[in-house]
Amino acid sequence: MKKIDINKLVLDIIIVTIGCILTAFSITSILKPNGLITGGITGISIILESFIHIKYTYIYYVLSILVLLSAWLTMGKKEALKIITLSIFFPLVLIVLENIDYSFIQNDMLLSCVYFGIIYGLGVGLVLKRGFSFGGTDTIAKVLHCKLFNFISISEILLAIDGAIIAYSAIVYSKNIALYAIISQFITMKVIDSVMFGFTSKKVQIEIISSKHEEITNYVLHTIRRGVSTYDIKGGYNKQLRLKLQIVCSPRESMLIKSFIAKVDPDAFIHVVPIISVWGKGAGFNRLVEEN
Repeated sequence: MKKIDINKLVLDIIIVTIGCILTAFSITSILKPNGLITGGITGISIILESFIHIKYTYIYYVLSILVLLSAWLTMGKKEALKIITLSIFFPLVLIVLENIDYSFIQNDMLLSCVYFGIIYGLGVGLVLKRGFSFGGTDTIAKVLHCKLFNFISISEILLAIDGAIIAYSAIVYSKNIALYAIISQFITMKVIDSVMFGFTSKKVQIEIISSKHEEITNYVLHTIRRGVSTYDIKGGYNKQLRLKLQIVCSPRESMLIKSFIAKVDPDAFIHVVPIISVWGKGAGFNRLVEEN
């Protein structure tokens, strides 16, 4: 095994372990002590605990193994291997931290759901960024999409599952608990996105339709020093063939390009779209293969 692979493996273990600890801590020390609820297998486990009176950590372990087996049987070994590590390891971390019985915040529901969303999102984001998965309701959504609802997108199925869990919590507990769950879910998703892709959009994609496309291309290539892709397009109204330029650059560079185009072709059409992340060879782009 190459040294770079060993380094990556060690880094994966460290970061995933930290991610699991943060995620488990947010559940055992913030969510559960304050009587809050969330989506996913965690939410299902906590709700089932109130009915069958078995600790939610053990219910979580059983459900994780069932999800793992379902993924293996329905989608094959390759899909199951993506979640096998955390399906076994994370429930153990959850059980250990639950037995420590430490409450981080008490008697403040709003602050609790905010802290939970931040810490839980940070933990999950670290795990996902290393290419691992907890094998929760996202895997259940994949199984349902594969076997039953292939006409519905996975994201829509996942939204329906988590939405149903939170809605049911309003019946089992109260409407306030469900509302706090929605708040924490929103914060969690924002934190996960920030961990995985950064706090702001660092790149933009510009699409330009202009009669001065040669001048604009030369400016971008030689002054801005960015690549330009060209596409032949046809207008829907006049059916004329035009050339569209596509550029990926920083927000600052997009403003320089806009200023230049305003001088050479004020009638140009410019479409700017923020990009979460860019992978590939180029100035300011993330490398496709990370050297960890």
